[in-house]
Amino acid sequence: MTAASANPALSSAPVIAIVGLSNRPDRPSYGVARYMQEHGYRIIPVNPMYVGTHILGEHCYKDLYDAARALAAESVKIDIVDCFRKTDDIPPVVGEAIMIGASAVWMQLDIVNQDAADKAIKSGLTVVMDRCIKIEHALGNLHGIL
Repeated sequence: MTAASANPALSSAPVIAIVGLSNRPDRPSYGVARYMQEHGYRIIPVNPMYVGTHILGEHCYKDLYDAARALAAESVKIDIVDCFRKTDDIPPVVGEAIMIGASAVWMQLDIVNQDAADKAIKSGLTVVMDRCIKIEHALGNLHGIL
């Protein structure tokens, strides 16, 4: 059971798909996902290496398309796409984020892809680059999307 489903008041928090989420607790993506989940956000694992398994109690999907399709059956929409991928891997993730109707793309620390960011912005998405969503949340820097 997720924090949002356990407490209906939390269900209004944005849903965060975490692309590149690892199932290993020692990995930064896992710590970030756990922190966001503990603070009332529903996290959606996206990683083809773990498709069909569960990470932090949530089903893991191959890509954003599969995640969005499955969540639509629950009337749930992915709001934020948080990227734990190499800079060169960002353009296709942004393309998927646009296609599923996400409202924001968040690129973690040291991830900057201006071309992908420009494409996302032109499509109406908010973009945050080179920032950790966990750190920003803890500091109260919500960037208008958290």
